[in-house]
Amino acid sequence: MNETIDLLMQHRSIRQFKTEPLTENQIQTIVEAGQAASTSSYYQAYSIIGITDPTLKQQLREVSGQPYVEENGHLFVFCADVNRLAQSQDEETQKQMKTNLESTEFFMMATIDATLAAQNCAVATESLGLGMCYLGSLRNDVNRVNELLQLPDYVVPLFGMAVGVPEEDPERKPRFDWQTIYHENRYEATTSDDITTFDQKTEDYYSSRSENVRTDKWSEQIRRKLTNPMRQDVAPFIQSKQLNKH
Repeated sequence: MNETIDLLMQHRSIRQFKTEPLTENQIQTIVEAGQAASTSSYYQAYSIIGITDPTLKQQLREVSGQPYVEENGHLFVFCADVNRLAQSQDEETQKQMKTNLESTEFFMMATIDATLAAQNCAVATESLGLGMCYLGSLRNDVNRVNELLQLPDYVVPLFGMAVGVPEEDPERKPRFDWQTIYHENRYEATTSDDITTFDQKTEDYYSSRSENVRTDKWSEQIRRKLTNPMRQDVAPFIQSKQLNKH
């Protein structure tokens, strides 16, 4: 183990933060660490929006339903952004680029770029002694988030990240055995034994943790979450932003 690996292995999602805002230097350091991530073809096809307006934070909390969207040291929203690529060219060249910019490939590329940057930001955040939590719940009403952030065509909000000084010290959630996730040379389907073993791990975790003790297991969580359609407005929204069209 080295310090970097140890930091990565100790990750927990923090959902309770002290009312202590990040400094400008902390924000800059986190964003610049994100920018240092790999980026496809040097496109840098993402944008990061910091939310400091209390009213806007409260409105985003309404979308998410999670109090820590509002109650944190700083809120970041990560966006897939190919608008900047379009704006780098004259109008005629933009027309020639249109097929690429509106393709599924470019939407995937921009999403991957944003995600790589976000994970660098997460690691930088934790290296500074801060905590963080990803916020996919901002997609509960992606059209509303789009309006609130005044995003142009070719820009899509993907997820948020709440950051701040931790006000809690939760246990680390278990993960699947690495050999369940890692495949060599070809894909091998996860077995029922793998699921049963991991269900037992998660049952033990939920029944023994220091807060919010409950009876639960991984496969039951998946059943609850995926048996009802969710966020069905995301695909038409993305296409309305002139992305992922073909």
